[in-house]
Amino acid sequence: MGRVRERARARGVTVSVTVVPFPALAEMERLEKTTWSVLQPPELRNEGSTLKTLLVFTALMVTLPVGLYFSSKSCVFEGTLGMSNQDSYFYAAIVAVVAVHVVLALFVYVAWNEGSRQWQEGKQD
Repeated sequence: MGRVRERARARGVTVSVTVVPFPALAEMERLEKTTWSVLQPPELRNEGSTLKTLLVFTALMVTLPVGLYFSSKSCVFEGTLGMSNQDSYFYAAIVAVVAVHVVLALFVYVAWNEGSRQWQEGKQD
């Protein structure tokens, strides 16, 4: 970059460089902040909507088990452990079911804390 500026100055041309952030990176950072803010305890979380919580956990419920199923089947069970095709189907399904239960447990935890916080705020009013 320095050589380009030196050549441009020698020719009498002004060079300006604008750094444009990669849009997908900004979107990923925003999504990460949203996901972690939903998982934080209610005392640390900003005022959020119930709909946002529901949508985040719906997205997790759809993507996490499916992604873990296919990735664990091909990478872990068939690739690393060398299992047969039928055995890897079975164990990958177990991983997906465990992922569903983890997402459901997190949703119940977040919803319970959000509801108790709203109930306490309503009681104090």
